[in-house]
Amino acid sequence: FNDAARELCSHNPDRLKSLAQVPLQDPDLACAEVTRAMADGHLGIQIGNHVGDRDLDDEGILTVLQHCAAEGAAVLAHPWDMNSTARNQRYMLQWLVDMPAETELSILSLILSGAFERLPRNLRLCFAHGGGSFPYLLGRIDNAWQHRDIIRKDCPQLPSSYVDRFYVDSAVFNDGALKLLADVMGENRVLYGSDYPFPLGEQCMGALVRGSAHLSQPQKQKILGQNAAQWLALPSV
Repeated sequence: FNDAARELCSHNPDRLKSLAQVPLQDPDLACAEVTRAMADGHLGIQIGNHVGDRDLDDEGILTVLQHCAAEGAAVLAHPWDMNSTARNQRYMLQWLVDMPAETELSILSLILSGAFERLPRNLRLCFAHGGGSFPYLLGRIDNAWQHRDIIRKDCPQLPSSYVDRFYVDSAVFNDGALKLLADVMGENRVLYGSDYPFPLGEQCMGALVRGSAHLSQPQKQKILGQNAAQWLALPSV
């Protein structure tokens, strides 16, 4: 798969860049493939947000993330393998409810476990779909940390203080949501994402960001290219 991705990009290497896949269930093999993929021209990896019952704070997965930081590999975390019950089989509820919740769960697993205290600050990690439900529930999370010992047990800092440790994409499909996302994460931590051509992807590329009534032109330029270049360690655009 990774070799095929590099072959596709070779047709227009200045325009097309690739992220690799790794066998995240096996940390040693995953680290080896990160090294091979980066040497072959990939800019990083895309991973699922969990491996079975193991969240991103699992020791083996943390080893892979630490290796990505050492190799200079960007990491995109995308939700998958959502819990499926009879209650969420209608109306694409797995995509509308479970996917955002999965992403919030992944972010909180890194924050509340103290994993971000152990991960290098140069790890360039991005969560898809605007960080799921995390940015919109951050006030609730901070409130829990302030008033419940069990939340603070492994997390030494206020959860909102960790928003500078990762990026999110802009695939939220609503201008008010995009404004809140930029307010919560900061204008340097939101990068353009379309989710196209998947079922809920943006159909008119960049229309939300370009047409935003709440973002300044410099903010739009950051989201439409500059922040992604920083995340991918590419020359600024």
